[in-house]
Amino acid sequence: MYSISKIGITFNFIIMTKKELVNAIAADAGLSIKDAGKALNSFVGAFGKAMKKGHRIQLPGLGTFNVTKRSARVVRNPRTGAKLNVPAKKVVKFKAAPALNKGL
Repeated sequence: MYSISKIGITFNFIIMTKKELVNAIAADAGLSIKDAGKALNSFVGAFGKAMKKGHRIQLPGLGTFNVTKRSARVVRNPRTGAKLNVPAKKVVKFKAAPALNKGL
């Protein structure tokens, strides 16, 4: 668990590492840790390629990932007040499935 304190408010985060995820996949699917690691690496690679092509990925029970275009905009540095131009770019957005939201 990681804690971050800002202006008197403490935020606690529980982070699952890749190693912990591989171990969970191996235990749940009855695979060896090596095979679970290969499966996770394959999934991450295929997922990344699909996102780069602009595909929409829908995982039932988890949610939907979309690539959207974020338009160029002008922002202000709060410390100096200087205006900065932020170029347009593509970003990945996630919308949680209702089943995932109910389980939270």
